[in-house]
Amino acid sequence: MRRFFHIKRLYSYILTTYIPLLLMTFAICLFLVLMQFLWKYVEDMVGKGLEISVLAEMFFYAALTFVPMALPLAILLASLMMFGNMGESLELLAVKAAGVPLLTAMKPLTILIVAISIGAFFYQNDVMPKIAAKNYSLLISIRQASPELEIPEGVFYKDIPNYNLYVGKKDQKTGTLHNVLIYDIENGFNSMAVIVCDSAKMSMTDDKKMLLFTMYNGQQFSNFDQGSSSSSRYNNDFVPYARESFDTKTMMIDYDANFNRMGEDVIEGSSTSNYVSKNLSQLGASIDSMSLIMDSVNRVDRKTMKNYSYLSFRNGYPAGKKDSLIAAARLTPVDVPAPDTLVRSKPLNDQSAILQNAFMKADNNSNEFIFRSLNKTTTQKTINRHWIELHRKFTIPFTCLIFFFIGAPLGSIVRKGGLGTPIVISVIMFIIYYIVDNVGYKMTRDGVWAHWFGMWFSSFILLPIGVFLTYKAINDSVIMNADTYVNFFKRIFFIRETRKYPVKSVIIEKPDYNEISRSLSELSQKIDLFLERYGHLSYRDYWMDTSYNKELRSIRSSMEISLNSLSNSNRLEVLSKAEEYPVLFNIVRIFETGSLPAKICMYFFPAGIIIRLLSVPFEWTIRKDLKYIQQLNGELIPILHGIHGPETVALA
Repeated sequence: MRRFFHIKRLYSYILTTYIPLLLMTFAICLFLVLMQFLWKYVEDMVGKGLEISVLAEMFFYAALTFVPMALPLAILLASLMMFGNMGESLELLAVKAAGVPLLTAMKPLTILIVAISIGAFFYQNDVMPKIAAKNYSLLISIRQASPELEIPEGVFYKDIPNYNLYVGKKDQKTGTLHNVLIYDIENGFNSMAVIVCDSAKMSMTDDKKMLLFTMYNGQQFSNFDQGSSSSSRYNNDFVPYARESFDTKTMMIDYDANFNRMGEDVIEGSSTSNYVSKNLSQLGASIDSMSLIMDSVNRVDRKTMKNYSYLSFRNGYPAGKKDSLIAAARLTPVDVPAPDTLVRSKPLNDQSAILQNAFMKADNNSNEFIFRSLNKTTTQKTINRHWIELHRKFTIPFTCLIFFFIGAPLGSIVRKGGLGTPIVISVIMFIIYYIVDNVGYKMTRDGVWAHWFGMWFSSFILLPIGVFLTYKAINDSVIMNADTYVNFFKRIFFIRETRKYPVKSVIIEKPDYNEISRSLSELSQKIDLFLERYGHLSYRDYWMDTSYNKELRSIRSSMEISLNSLSNSNRLEVLSKAEEYPVLFNIVRIFETGSLPAKICMYFFPAGIIIRLLSVPFEWTIRKDLKYIQQLNGELIPILHGIHGPETVALA
């Protein structure tokens, strides 16, 4: 009962610590992706006089759209920070010392993340389609909104449709434009009008749909449309135009400066191309309908190609004997009428007409099939995009779960809290995920990979990492310790440490040479038995025999005990001989011998055989070292007996 009470308090502490941390990291991650959105679309928003309410609405919908992207990163960062803080403050050590395993401590957060993942799925399926429709309609409306009229000096301004406007100088106080030149091409280039004036003023109508342009002291030049009855010389050498001088002239130009919002039905009403505003059932229905269309088009194309394309030479054969003649031509030489013979039998003019007709038909067929192929390619890409959206409704929630089982174990291994190390690790992991996910997305979009493989490709990569880190964290691994990797590469390249036994100035416990000699003799006997039993380690024993490592550890332990005792000697010949003893390696094993993963790897022959072959050099090195230890024992024991004999006599 008391243990249950303590575990309940632990769960409460973990949840009350993690949830605020998750909310904080989620706000940070959402802000970062919103800044990316702002940099991407800032040019579409600047200079259009949009109201604050419109901008706020756009950012609100954009934030809701980016929730699936920010949520996995927030879970990863929050898990790293929390378990890193607990490891750094030794709270995890206290939890494990109390007999609570890491998975048990993670249980409430696991339930929480599963609930968040389920909520993310329903958010993707039910909420995102509506939000995406509103977001895209608003974004398209903003893009199509007319910019504010801010005419620069000294350059041509082209943002007014059908007009090019040049202003030499502007009076900022009165808004008067000086030295104005206007090219009016509203009625076409041949009927273009050019207006030159000393000054002008611009204003909008009350409904902001017309632009009033009042000009002072200027002239207007405009071309006349040339009638069809004019002579060719008149058309080529003379263009009639009109010239008008004015003191004041007012011109009204169509220019809608209002913000016109596009209806959401334009986005939601599309049944094929707009995949972002559909839920699972709608996506499935669209995929089925487009797949049926593709199948019908493919059947028509195959029939057309069979009858009129590469098999069209059959039409020159008699209808009743067409198939039999072709079948016979494949087996035995048969006199089959050739199209070339038929052509050569015609007159020369008819031959030319026949060839020309053939070229035209071939060109028409080619263009028709190219057009149909482009339509099928577009339809297939649309189907692929629908599959992408369908799988994303499942991959995003699953990614949240994977990132938790990456962040929590990694935080307990790293044992670094705060924002420094967790942010670095989170960014690296998220970049890896983003790159891998984009590779799968583009391969699926282009039809290179199957849709299920491409969209789950990032999960296939990250899931083993999460399982590996969780396994290492449960077993208190030191994978983040640099010495672990240094020792690993030393084993790979057979680089071993050298022994150093200097002469000690003060010896507290003098060595018992008689006991050491007896221990070395027993060590040589152990090595003999080991080499006799494991001279050739079989494939099954490599994976299943647990006594191999036990006996090897026993040999190493006995040797190290004897050498530690000899390190207290003041005899140089003894110390120099002790320094020659090698440091024994272990065989590098991925899984513990006899464990379930080892059994699986043993029966999974391609991987098991490769790993077994890689261990052969280590076994050879171990056998060589053991034989060398026996040789050194044979050289050292007489030296120890020579030291021990006189001392025994003197004591007697």
